[in-house]
Amino acid sequence: MRINRIVAYAVTAGLAGLTPIAIAAPSQATDNLTTSIILELSYGEPRVTYGDEVSFTSEIDASDGGSPYNDADTATLWAMPAGSTTWTAIETQPASGYIAWTDFKPEQNTAYKATYSGGTAANTFADNYAASESAPLGIEVARKITYPSSGFVLKGKVTPSYGKKKVVIKVSRKQKTGYKKFKTIKTNAKGKYKITLPRRGGTWYWSFVVKGDSKYLANGFVWKTFVG
Repeated sequence: MRINRIVAYAVTAGLAGLTPIAIAAPSQATDNLTTSIILELSYGEPRVTYGDEVSFTSEIDASDGGSPYNDADTATLWAMPAGSTTWTAIETQPASGYIAWTDFKPEQNTAYKATYSGGTAANTFADNYAASESAPLGIEVARKITYPSSGFVLKGKVTPSYGKKKVVIKVSRKQKTGYKKFKTIKTNAKGKYKITLPRRGGTWYWSFVVKGDSKYLANGFVWKTFVG
């Protein structure tokens, strides 16, 4: 019994002299990450008629599989019309994993791209994100040509920028093939045109076409007449 008491005392004395072990501080949590941003059409087509709207979406991804979340980071949509060599910023939003760019009306053939600003960590628990840029996305625009709903007198307007220019008219017995040149007319200074079609017996199809150029696609319509 005496031996047991001595051992217990020695153990107690040893514990009293122990030095506490310090808990290490957490290591630096900030990572330097690369990013990627994409630009895609969400509404509309790559080829539209003048006056039509298009909308886009972007997604930003970081190399760790997540998305940037620093508060000051931004994403910007840029446009470069045909004939220009300069990108112009048209909208900027706070950066996030998903971004909607809505309701744009391209004035002519236009390339679009999206960029992410990148960002520096605001504290040791955030990350640094490198800037990134999407591939360009081209939207082609056809001139708009208006026309009546019926009749042999056809008149309308071609927009934009189609004053004193040609409208090529062809005719065929068939809707999809066999067209031959009928006449070429010119618009007035405001882009308006007018022609009275001949009253040929039977069914005829009339093709109206305005030519394209470096800024606009060609466009047109087919008109049907019938005289019994």
